[in-house]
Amino acid sequence: MREPIVIVGQGEMGGVFARGLLKLGHPIYPVLRDTDIQQLAAALPQPRLVLVAVGEKELHPTLEQIPTPWRGRLALLQNELLPMDWQHHQLPDPTVIAVWFEKKVGQEVKLLLPSPLFGPEAALLAAALDRLAIPTRQLPDAEALRFELVGKNLYILTTNLAGLVTGGTVSQLWEGQRELALEVAGEVLDLQQALAGPLDRPALLALLEAGIASDPNHQCTGRSAPARLARCLAHADRQRLALPRLRAIAAQLAT
Repeated sequence: MREPIVIVGQGEMGGVFARGLLKLGHPIYPVLRDTDIQQLAAALPQPRLVLVAVGEKELHPTLEQIPTPWRGRLALLQNELLPMDWQHHQLPDPTVIAVWFEKKVGQEVKLLLPSPLFGPEAALLAAALDRLAIPTRQLPDAEALRFELVGKNLYILTTNLAGLVTGGTVSQLWEGQRELALEVAGEVLDLQQALAGPLDRPALLALLEAGIASDPNHQCTGRSAPARLARCLAHADRQRLALPRLRAIAAQLAT
């Protein structure tokens, strides 16, 4: 039998990875809301991997509870993720994937771009997703990972936050409201740079356009968009960034 793997959170995304890892022969141990995580860690102190598959707003509370024996075995997959998130918890280098596919209840996996990943167990996650015909790209170093995380954040935040104004699809936003999209993207990059360091803005904007082209009928917003805007502005307040367009969108939503 292959080494066990723990998955914290069993939503749609966690389920995708669980299926791929099961196809590789790894037994899966889920951590649900009512699971005693310390008790499980005592019984299973050395899993091959601990995949944290909770939502963005649950990430930091979850990382605070990770048992000591698991801290060096983590994999992360959240949107809005940056190196500061695991560094804040003084976690050793985790395996990280910028997920460019979507899985919703009752629907098959929708592919956008190959999902880049980096870290000690990148090959394992790539093999698991390959079993599901989900393409990946293994990255050469942590700097490439930082770029890819910012790029995914740029796509999610630009389309979600501009979409709060426009509605519609990402292609309608990009083709019909390009000025707004670029203004929002510029402020998103201002924020990402404040949080993650210097950025190659032209390359990131090219990645944004590639993401939009990969699924032009993708809806700009979902129920998470207002919470994403609130998190952006909370970060902006801490960084003392103006971000006037994003604040105008927030004011418009409040009226």
